Amino acid sequence: MSAENMEVRWFRFQYHSVVHLYQEGQDKYEEQMLEYHGRTELLKDGITNGSVSLRIHQVKLSDHGQYTCFFQYKIFYEEAILELMVSDSRGLKHVGFNGWILTAVCYGLGPHISVDGHQDGGIRVVCQSAGWHPEPEAQWRDRHGQLLSSASEKISKADNGLFQTQISIVITEDSNQNLSCSVRNPLVNQDKISTVFIAELFFPRVNPWIVALGVILAILIALASYCFWRQHGMKEMLRSDIARQKEEHREEIGKLFTELGLGLRRAQLYAGTVPNTDTLFTSASHLLLRALSSLPSAPALP
Repeated sequence: MSAENMEVRWFRFQYHSVVHLYQEGQDKYEEQMLEYHGRTELLKDGITNGSVSLRIHQVKLSDHGQYTCFFQYKIFYEEAILELMVSDSRGLKHVGFNGWILTAVCYGLGPHISVDGHQDGGIRVVCQSAGWHPEPEAQWRDRHGQLLSSASEKISKADNGLFQTQISIVITEDSNQNLSCSVRNPLVNQDKISTVFIAELFFPRVNPWIVALGVILAILIALASYCFWRQHGMKEMLRSDIARQKEEHREEIGKLFTELGLGLRRAQLYAGTVPNTDTLFTSASHLLLRALSSLPSAPALP
């Protein structure tokens, strides 16, 4: 039915968030949101048949999101919800209309592949691409198209609202050296691909002489450590033996002094010169001298 005498309201999140308003047979701009001023147009070619389309000029990333088309005539009304998906405001490509989903997409920059050094015995290869919306999907594949596992993956959003992706992979000399990196827009299943071939000379090489030298050095270090340990152990044993011998000598000297003191005491008892106090002499030489001086002269035989 004709919508010439109806109210046609396009709005975003709420009824009063007006994108474009048609009322009383003409466009009304008083309630329109500031960000849409001068950028909207209501196409009225099919209005008599109830077909009213909204055209948005100079599309921005902020236009991405949900829109509501609202019709009202007296007490009767109807509405429909559409989802506008914007991938890049620098150039839009109309893809199609499916139910209530309107899609507009574009692509970012082609993937850039670079070698980022050695890692885990192989080479780390990085693929980067920017200027995508919504978030892209990045993958590594071999020359046969088989999917390869990524070592890392990072997606970030730039200040302009566009997404950039970075994925890396570690390849070895034994693995497939022909690689391709694809970055895909998931909305339309379209991608951009870059390929690279890693030459053998980039892979880290191990010199067998260096390996042999490393083994020899390890053996020499082990032998030196063992010899040092043995020598240290022998020194400790020698110190222990010397200490034990000194202790045994001290015990023998003590026994000798004890026997000498007992003999001197017997001699004093025999000579009748036992002092009032029992005194033990601290020097063997003094004991001998005193013992000799205290001995009486031999008695004359009858």
